[in-house]
Amino acid sequence: MQNTVSRRRATLIGFTAILMWAALALLATLAGPVPPFQLVALAFAIPGVVSLVLWIVRGEGLRHLRQRPSVWVLGIYGLFGYHFAYFVALRAAPPVEAGLIAYLSPLLIVVLSALLPGERLRWYHLAGALAGLAGTALVFTDGGRVAFKAEFALGYAAAFACALIWSSYSVLSRRFGDVPTSAVGGFCSVTAILAAISHLVLETTVWPSGGEWLAVLLLGIGPIGLAFFTWDVGMKHGDIQALGGLFYVAPLGSTALLILFGKGEASWIIGAATLLIVGGAALATLDVLRRQPGSQP
Repeated sequence: MQNTVSRRRATLIGFTAILMWAALALLATLAGPVPPFQLVALAFAIPGVVSLVLWIVRGEGLRHLRQRPSVWVLGIYGLFGYHFAYFVALRAAPPVEAGLIAYLSPLLIVVLSALLPGERLRWYHLAGALAGLAGTALVFTDGGRVAFKAEFALGYAAAFACALIWSSYSVLSRRFGDVPTSAVGGFCSVTAILAAISHLVLETTVWPSGGEWLAVLLLGIGPIGLAFFTWDVGMKHGDIQALGGLFYVAPLGSTALLILFGKGEASWIIGAATLLIVGGAALATLDVLRRQPGSQP
């Protein structure tokens, strides 16, 4: 199916990952005081187990796990490496500054995509990503100033590593277009195991209770599950620059959901951020809007 999916359709499939990631903060909040690495381990175990069951039911066995070493390195580097660097950043730096640096990843996706064969970086791709980054800065800081301090240098470095890991993983996925998206299930399983080890070394176990288990389940189904599969399709066969610009819809959607569920407050800052992010997304997707629906990647 992936060999025949149109570029526009693949981009739309990739965009569903961004929509699912918008629910990440809300669901993580509803999951209660579960430590980050433990939550990642629990959530990633869900798509890992579901993938294994589906392979068995379909009679495919474990053939999706038989990938080249470079494929495994890239998958684990992207999924586990990103989350490890992100949580290190949050431990070693204020969350606002760490989050802002980590959200350089969509901009880096747009810039790094120019290194791929057949891809051209145009001014509106870059302008759209920069507008999205500006809007995200408003969301994170609520219009206030950001104070970067030397004492948090380790956290800032980890946050930048986080941005670099996710952007390079996303762009390099294009070079592995022959690898079936089903292989992501294997990456999820290994990420769950590595996150569990990190949890045992770094954290104290706190189990979810009652409705918190539902939040964990929804995390594993959506933002820390299906989203990585649809993102894989988008990166391998869709418009990378458009998805890079659209990525900034995630923090905006996340804030909107928190406000909707009474865990945040609306303000003119959110309105201004919306204009910047939506405007930037429109610029970044000009190629998709112009391209004929049936054009192939």
